[in-house]
Amino acid sequence: MDFRLTPEEETFRQEVHDFLEKECPESLLNGGNFFSNAGDYVAWRRKLAGKGWIAPAWPKEYGGAAMTPMQQFVYNMETARMRAPSTIYIGGLGVAVLGPTILVYGTDEQKQEYIPGILSGEEMWCQGFSEPESGSDLASLQTKAVRDGDDYVINGQKIWTTVAHMSKYMLMLARTDPDAPKHKGISYFIIPMDAPGVTVRPLINMTGGHEFNEVFFEDVRIPAKNLLGEENQGWYMAVTTLDIERSNIGSAVGQNQAVEDLIAFAKEHKENGQSALSTNPGLRTELTERLIESECSMMLSYRLITMQNRGLIPNYEASATKLYSMELNQRIANTGIKLLGLYGQLSGGSKWAPLKGRLQHQYLRSVANTIEGGTSEIQRNIVATRGLDLPRE
Repeated sequence: MDFRLTPEEETFRQEVHDFLEKECPESLLNGGNFFSNAGDYVAWRRKLAGKGWIAPAWPKEYGGAAMTPMQQFVYNMETARMRAPSTIYIGGLGVAVLGPTILVYGTDEQKQEYIPGILSGEEMWCQGFSEPESGSDLASLQTKAVRDGDDYVINGQKIWTTVAHMSKYMLMLARTDPDAPKHKGISYFIIPMDAPGVTVRPLINMTGGHEFNEVFFEDVRIPAKNLLGEENQGWYMAVTTLDIERSNIGSAVGQNQAVEDLIAFAKEHKENGQSALSTNPGLRTELTERLIESECSMMLSYRLITMQNRGLIPNYEASATKLYSMELNQRIANTGIKLLGLYGQLSGGSKWAPLKGRLQHQYLRSVANTIEGGTSEIQRNIVATRGLDLPRE
């Protein structure tokens, strides 16, 4: 495999690099919090929108840049290398996952109504998949949508709904045929979050942040035109949504940078005149393993982009990448805390926190990585049955 960029791709990479270096506000680099820098965030979003780079893969008629898979790869890689905000950071789930699903399955009317708001950032979206009794076995979901004339009436509950408290719309799965096999009786709906009967309650995560929510639906009435795609075909459409979510090719760069930051800290931080690498051979070995693993994660990402560039849609390959990458996040966080010791437990608000307290947040937040977007157990099942053709029983 030739890992070098073509002259055209290198020219584009340099264009992205120069634009980020010149235009991206410093407050948003290195994981800067856009909630604390709202003005810079809005200004940066406008600059990206001017180039069609908020949703680089989208068609130009919808405000995107119509990038090829390889151009998207170069764009995401260079953005990560510059430690600038990623597409998911700037556009949220609406741009990264839900908007593309609407572009694939939505009517012209739905595209015209919802896509501009997603792209402008004026309308945030959330994803209504998991339920209290339906997480890994998502197809067992029980939230119901019953047709009533020109409307659907929805009753049920969703959980772990990211940014539901900030969202204007939810793209939700609900059961429309209770008598059909569980995968064949599910439909996709667009739900206004201000509809009567919708209740959002916060779920505070381990980091102390309000990112997740539980959402209740009590006789929520929505027009039938809010059905996305065909009735009872929602499961098969949701598989597309999940495949989009699992094809993130920028995370490997961030993992590599995280390990390099730890190595730099280990070299620079002295105790009794000696660095941690010289006094702890085991730690040296562990950091070496993490660095090699981050390169492996990069190779898995290269595999995905190679498939996409050939017009193929990664399936079990995306699951393998998600599985490896998310478990690597946890191993990197564990190694980081071991290196930093008790100081690694300090948050970014403390002046004594090394690496600006990033490890404390990463260590706690990485627990969810092997659960969200499909648990590691589910990913292993997908790889085993679809990739290795092993029997289900």
